Amino acid sequence: MEKIEAMFDEIDAGIQSLQTARTTLGLYRQSLLKSAFEGRLTADWRAQNADKLEAPETLLAGIQKERDTRYKAALDEWQDALAQWRADGHKGQKPAKPKRPRDISTKASDIGISGWTIMPLGLLIDEPAYGTSKKSDYDGGSKGVLRIPNIAAGVVDATDLKSASFDEVELAQYQLFEGDVLTIRSNGSLSLVGKPALVRSVDTDFLYAGYLIRLRPIPGSLLSKNLIYLMMEPNVRGQIESKAKSTSGVHNINAKELQELQVPVCSEAEQAEIVRILDARLEAADALEAEIDAALTRARALRQSILKKAFSGQLVPQDPTDEPAAALLERIKAEKAERDQAAKHDRKYTPPRKPEARRPTLTDLIEVLKKQKSWISAAKAAQELGIGDGSTSDDVEAFYRQLKDFVEDGAIEVERRGDEDWLRLAKAEVS
Repeated sequence: MEKIEAMFDEIDAGIQSLQTARTTLGLYRQSLLKSAFEGRLTADWRAQNADKLEAPETLLAGIQKERDTRYKAALDEWQDALAQWRADGHKGQKPAKPKRPRDISTKASDIGISGWTIMPLGLLIDEPAYGTSKKSDYDGGSKGVLRIPNIAAGVVDATDLKSASFDEVELAQYQLFEGDVLTIRSNGSLSLVGKPALVRSVDTDFLYAGYLIRLRPIPGSLLSKNLIYLMMEPNVRGQIESKAKSTSGVHNINAKELQELQVPVCSEAEQAEIVRILDARLEAADALEAEIDAALTRARALRQSILKKAFSGQLVPQDPTDEPAAALLERIKAEKAERDQAAKHDRKYTPPRKPEARRPTLTDLIEVLKKQKSWISAAKAAQELGIGDGSTSDDVEAFYRQLKDFVEDGAIEVERRGDEDWLRLAKAEVS
């Protein structure tokens, strides 16, 4: 037994160390993301690539120009679609006019890092779009629909996929492109609200459900993978949780609130370097975490293995003179049968109940006091009535309760002498 306990102590210490390492890895990830968007991870890169840095004003002007260009292109496409719809005799649904981008403040904040600025996320993405409210189910239709369970660790996981059927207009409305980012807008768990996932080429055949919002970075302004890391960064996460937090139990963030997030931005070239560094370091952290989890699984399995060996005699050397296991079992069985028989006999014997003693009456006490013809202590009167050293505390207590009743009836007088009551017959009784 001592050997088992010693081995278990070693296993517990190992498990504690592994769990501490796992916690430390989580803190490392947060620290790494924070350093990345404070410019510390790419400080050397900036020193060597000064020609690729952009002043905040230049960066902002380029972003605004790209926004205007994209909106104009969307209007041109709409005009062409509208003309075709009219030429076809108004068949099908009328093409919807694209929404003008939300008016967002173009003010940028200099954060003291060359080539970096802070600006609203809404300047860096197209108008956010909500997913379909159509109910989906397993084998519910021809088109897969991504839901909250499909938003994994920074990527789309289509393992648990439901589907529904859609018309051409809906297919166009909820279409996904490579580089889009899906984020959770509503959930009972605050930590899941704002959780992002990158849409890869293998995911573009799916549509997306109403509890998700599609973010589409503007090319030349924000790299999609950089947006994924930004939304995981502690300061941005703090903004998301502050906007989404609710006392109702369901936390929500809407398109406008996402656009208002203040995010650090640098040139596209530096964003690419940030993504490269984070990809490499976070991948190494993930691999280490997988090793820790595997070690924890082995440690827990080792406990079962030790117990199995201990009870099969493989843990310690065996003494050939020891009693054989079969004989030991027979002896244990015999001893148990003996104990069961004795217990059965004990249950059959029930000791006779002691008859309950008759409690004294007023008449009994009056007879005692008549014989005394004078004062007598309550204790001595109790003895005369058979309430003495052999009586239970309940008998004594009952006597004194009765005595109180006798006094109140006026049949007996009582006088306090020191710590003791003295009794005598009332004058009426004497006469």
